[in-house]
Amino acid sequence: MNSQKIMLGHGSGGRLSHQLLDELIIPALGNDPSAGQNDAALLEPPAGRLAYTTDSFVVDPVIFPGGTIGSLAVHGTVNDLAMMGARPLWLSVGLILEEGLDRDELALILADMRRAADSAGVMIVTGDTKVVPRGKADRIFICTSGIGLIEHDLAIHGGNARPGDAVIISGTVGDHGVAVMAGREGLSIGTDVRSDSAALHGLVERLLAAVGPDLHVLRDPTRGGVATTIKEIALQSQVGITLREQAVPVLPGVRGVCSILGLDPLFVANEGKLLAFVAPAAAQAACDALRAHPLGQQAAIIGVVEEGPSGKVRMETSIGGLRAVEMLAGEQLPRIC
Repeated sequence: MNSQKIMLGHGSGGRLSHQLLDELIIPALGNDPSAGQNDAALLEPPAGRLAYTTDSFVVDPVIFPGGTIGSLAVHGTVNDLAMMGARPLWLSVGLILEEGLDRDELALILADMRRAADSAGVMIVTGDTKVVPRGKADRIFICTSGIGLIEHDLAIHGGNARPGDAVIISGTVGDHGVAVMAGREGLSIGTDVRSDSAALHGLVERLLAAVGPDLHVLRDPTRGGVATTIKEIALQSQVGITLREQAVPVLPGVRGVCSILGLDPLFVANEGKLLAFVAPAAAQAACDALRAHPLGQQAAIIGVVEEGPSGKVRMETSIGGLRAVEMLAGEQLPRIC
């Protein structure tokens, strides 16, 4: 390479494109360089149901406390599969690069993506790279798709919440959104708040083993936070849900930043937490299973599913009152995933 910056020619499909692939992208992400640069990956289909998902990542800044856009893209796609009870197997990666992006920064992001994939036990099997003119993107956008295997016959989805179900969160809320905001604005918040970005399929495996058919709903509360996700589930399942404010775990640093800036931690994004709706008799076993995993040590029961009214979510406040919980209106924190 003659330049440390990404140029439009790197997206031309010609010599520069091949150099970028051969010297940087394929060595960083490829699992089998000898397979060549073909138009599609050839995969051996396993026995069982397949889950398929796709997502796009546009976080600002692209490197933040606790992760990068690269690890975030892997974790986000792995988690979408895991929330269906699937074991993630394969990922595709589409890179949209802005002219002028520094190659060293791209190398760091790709290395972080590869570490995240290896740690999660998934293979990046195909991909694509495009370069757009300066000012037409924000350094780098990543589009991912994933395929996972469902090795059970359970129905785990957002329309399966049942009256009496316990609502469980696997840990503290709002970490990712506050970490990204602090990184973007250069805030010194007097505490080490880091993104919780992580692959959650290990937690899901623990839950499936511990409670099996008593696990009804899984969801990772990303954009819009816990509040928006809970509202979506209430609408899908046509049930009511009551949350307990004092039961929701929030790090002191996150609570402090949210208090100063007038934010509600329930609406702040997470990238390494899950919500689980389980039958009441299995609630304690589910919490115990989560707490036995490093990513679930602060798991807590934060609410209960009720007969109705359909789609209504209420919060029991710390002072004993009730308030309505609605979906996030507008953008509380822009560009966080």
